[in-house]
Amino acid sequence: MQHPKIAFIGAGSTVFMKNIIGDALQRPALANATVALMDIDRERLGESEIVARKLAATLGSRATIETHTDQRRALEGADFVVVAFQIGGYQPCTVTDFEVPKRYGLRQTIADTLGVGGIMRGLRTVPHLWSICEDMLEVCPQAILLQYVNPMAINTWAIAEKYPAIRQVGLCHSVQGTAWELARDLDIPVREIRYRAAGINHMAFYLAFEHRQPDGSYRDLYPDLLRGYREGRFPKPSHWNPRCPNKVRYEMLTRLGYFVTESSEHFAEYTPYFIKEGREDLIEKFGIPLDEYPKRCIEQVERWKSEAAEYRSAETIEVKASHEYASSIMNSVWTGEPSVIYGNVRNNGCITSLPEACAAEVPCLVDGSGIQPTHIGALPPQLTALMRTNINVQELTVAALMTENREHLYHAAMMDPHTAAELDLEQIWSLMDDLLIAHRDWIPDWARVAG
Repeated sequence: MQHPKIAFIGAGSTVFMKNIIGDALQRPALANATVALMDIDRERLGESEIVARKLAATLGSRATIETHTDQRRALEGADFVVVAFQIGGYQPCTVTDFEVPKRYGLRQTIADTLGVGGIMRGLRTVPHLWSICEDMLEVCPQAILLQYVNPMAINTWAIAEKYPAIRQVGLCHSVQGTAWELARDLDIPVREIRYRAAGINHMAFYLAFEHRQPDGSYRDLYPDLLRGYREGRFPKPSHWNPRCPNKVRYEMLTRLGYFVTESSEHFAEYTPYFIKEGREDLIEKFGIPLDEYPKRCIEQVERWKSEAAEYRSAETIEVKASHEYASSIMNSVWTGEPSVIYGNVRNNGCITSLPEACAAEVPCLVDGSGIQPTHIGALPPQLTALMRTNINVQELTVAALMTENREHLYHAAMMDPHTAAELDLEQIWSLMDDLLIAHRDWIPDWARVAG
């Protein structure tokens, strides 16, 4: 009996690898897969190998675990390619993406998807994703690329532009994760909630959010969410992220009529409304966690030190199912058993009010034929208008990468809603100069600035 091969590029992200591979090995059709772990960091790769082997032993799986520092070797004959890496890491690149803008008074929360931080991350990341695509076309042309790297929309768009033959999907957990959060606020089991979402990554909205009734009908939950927020009952305190009480998204619900599927700390920097020089009252009122991503990085590094020691000494590893889509996709493609996921794909008319070429996040049917996006039609005009402000930045960043025109990076920063709300044109140009100089070792030659 043939078993699938799963290549994991960036396997030094051990905790994430544990979730994805742990999910896969719990599925009978994938339990005996060949798992090819690849990373350039030999130490982290070794730690991931230990975890993967103990996962397999705990689950009684006969999976074959391989490790590679050569990307092409890891990809040979793969059926599925999972990518999860960060070019330049927390040090120095993430720190640079925060500290340089801060000198201009431009404050950020996450800076990995949009804004100057997202532009620079895309500039560092897309060329390596393209190198994976090139290798895939040579050694596993029919494999499906499961892409978990930010900036998701820029990456997905750029892959579709340059390598349209690659079967790819960008995967995020924001849609299903937010449904869980709202179910918690509402005190309703998430299994009783039905929703339909669409948009772009990190700016998709629930077009419907409903509760199944005993008679089989469904009740709209938006009035309950609005009432709970206006009465001060929502959002409820969250132990998982006490620095961000989720007020930004509820406030936008009152303005737009729909709830966005990505977190308040993200959404605060995708718009010009919440982080404004001299308006500390807004930061306080909406609980906006400035410099949130660097704080998380530091915490994750410290947490990993203790977790790594536990994994090395443990005979077995506790395995829990995550809410990531990867194993569901692999199982459906391999067995033909259908499933529905939310994926980021080339729009191709799925959302008629957004550009054809942009990366759209929509429900997708997955089966033996692969990943098939569903048709949404036109979004409410206020949602379309807001998304376009983000798509402008994505489009210009992709244009810079495709044409190797450095000026489009500056144009992208000009169009960013948060950056433009805080800085004038001279400041934006100067800031981009400084970022390109600081990142010279991590970006393509054509993007480098002398300095």
